[in-house]
This record gives sequence, C-alpha cells and structure tokens, in this order.
Amino acid sequence: MTSSLPGNRDLPVSQYDLSTYWGRVRHSADISDPRTLLTSSAGLDHAKQLVIAYKQGEIQEMTPGLWKAKKIIDSTIHPDTGQPVFLPFRMSCFVLSNLVVTAGMLTPGLGTAGTLAWQVTNQSLNVAINFSNANKSSPLSTQAIIQSYCLAVSASCGVAVSLNALVPRLKRLSPNARVVLGRLVPFAAVVSAGALNVFLMRGEEIRRGIDVYPVLTDEEKRRVEAGEDKVKPLGKSKKAATLAVSETAFSRVINATPIMVLPPLILVRLQRSEWLKRRSRMTTPVNLGLILTTSIFALPLALAAFPQRQTISAKSLEAEFHDYGGKDGMVEFNRGI
Repeated sequence: MTSSLPGNRDLPVSQYDLSTYWGRVRHSADISDPRTLLTSSAGLDHAKQLVIAYKQGEIQEMTPGLWKAKKIIDSTIHPDTGQPVFLPFRMSCFVLSNLVVTAGMLTPGLGTAGTLAWQVTNQSLNVAINFSNANKSSPLSTQAIIQSYCLAVSASCGVAVSLNALVPRLKRLSPNARVVLGRLVPFAAVVSAGALNVFLMRGEEIRRGIDVYPVLTDEEKRRVEAGEDKVKPLGKSKKAATLAVSETAFSRVINATPIMVLPPLILVRLQRSEWLKRRSRMTTPVNLGLILTTSIFALPLALAAFPQRQTISAKSLEAEFHDYGGKDGMVEFNRGI
C-alpha cells in the first residue's frame, strides 16, 4: 500500500466513504479488480513515482491519474512489507485463482480420491492467500506454516469425506434431495476448513499480538505530513489480533457461501431444462460461468464486511493501551485481508 512508500504526506485512504458498507464495497472492488493484474513492472514503477510525488508535496491535489496509481499500489503492494504480493495470491487474482479449484470441487460424481485431491488443492491455495495477505508484524515460522497447512488439509478432507459417505445413507430423503445435498457437501467442507485455515495460518498473530497505532488528530497529521513527527506503534495487542483474525475468517465464510451454494443449486435446475438436456456438453461451461459470475460479485461484498484498517477504542484492548489512545481514545491496526 501507499503507506510503505517514502514521503511524509499521506494520501487519502480512499475516494469512497469507508465508514459505510457500500463505500467499502466500492473500495474492495478496486482492490480486487482483475484488470490491475495487467500492470507491468514499468506501470507499477510509474504508479509509485506518482504517489511519492504527492507524498513529498510535488503534487498538491488528487487527480484521476493519482487515484488510478493508488488503486494499482493498493492491489499489488503489501501494506506491512512494502513488497508486491505474489501475483496468484493477490486479492485481484482471487476470483481467477479460485475458479478452477471451485469448479473442480463442484464436479458432480466425484469419488473419494477426487474429493480429497480437490480439497488438498483448495487448502493449499487458501494457505498461500492467507499467508500472503496477513498482517506481517508477527510472521509465521516455516514450521508453523507446515503444521497449519497439514491441520487445515486434514480438517477439510475429513469433513468432505464424512459428508460424502453420509448423504447416500439418508434413505428417507427423495433422490432429488440427496442430489442437492450431495452438491452442497463441498460448501460445508470449504466453509468449515476455510475459517479454520485463517485461524491456523494467522495463529501467530493471536499468540504474539499485532501492532496498533493511535488515531491521529488533525494537528498530529499536519506535523507528520510536515516531517516534524512520526507515527510509532503503541505496542502489540493480542485482542486486536483476535478481532482481526476472527473478522477475516468470517469474511471468508461470507465469500464462500454464495459461490459454493448458488451455482450448484442453479445447475440442478438447469439440468432439468430441455435446453441443457439436449446440450449436455455445455454443463461444465455453464457451471464455470455461474461460478465466475457469482465470484465477481461475492468477493467485494465479503471483503467489505469489515474495514481493512480497523479503528476501535483503546479501552477495548489490553489495559496497557487504555491511556494511550489517540483521537477520541481510538487506536487502529491493519486487519489484513
């Protein structure tokens, strides 16, 4: 993000009102816009130079070109490290990266081996995305990453295999009801394991805490912009970390629910239509189209559920922070995505 670039003058956080849900949806749509993936190294460097020029006072006002530069940087650069997030694991690539995996998991008639293979693939992708976009003030060790990955994969596979074995035994249900439930097995596995994956991959944040900062008054912001002062973290808070990780896990559930529920249910209905019966080869393309369309709309709605830069009362954290809140006794931290 732009905060990692040199200069004392901060850019506006967003061109939208982040205190409202719809404002955060529009902001999240910018961060997750797949078109930013087409930005070349030269384009990223140009965006950085524009932002640096503003932060150093060479550009006085925000322009459309500067907002575009900020959008590119926000969707590419990690706010804690200042380094580009590996392309397949950026939020702007989230829909595309998950499209193939989701389509595979929703394939009708998967056996145990197929179910296990797709769950392992899905959790491997989740581990990479959660690790790449986490708050980096308390990084995981390699051993912790491996342990978290193994636990997440075991959990998702266990849920998927158990439910796959259970559904055919529900003799009292109609065949159609069993088909619907069978299509929803991947949803239960993905949601439960996805939330667990976030807690496992970001568990070190909860154990160690994450950096929290005072919310600045207008005068303090002026001094920072003038280079007269610097913003320093108040310390690491475990309560802030727990809130950040919990909200991120819940946003993953919000994102997965429409993607894993709507396409398979719509496909069941479409497969009864004469059009798709006569064109059985179109089943997979239709399924992929449903997944892609749902994913594009679901991701910004899920990311916007909670602000990325979270602001809370210092008194809601550990006692050591109670007397050190900034403006109106508030502190802020990077929730991660």
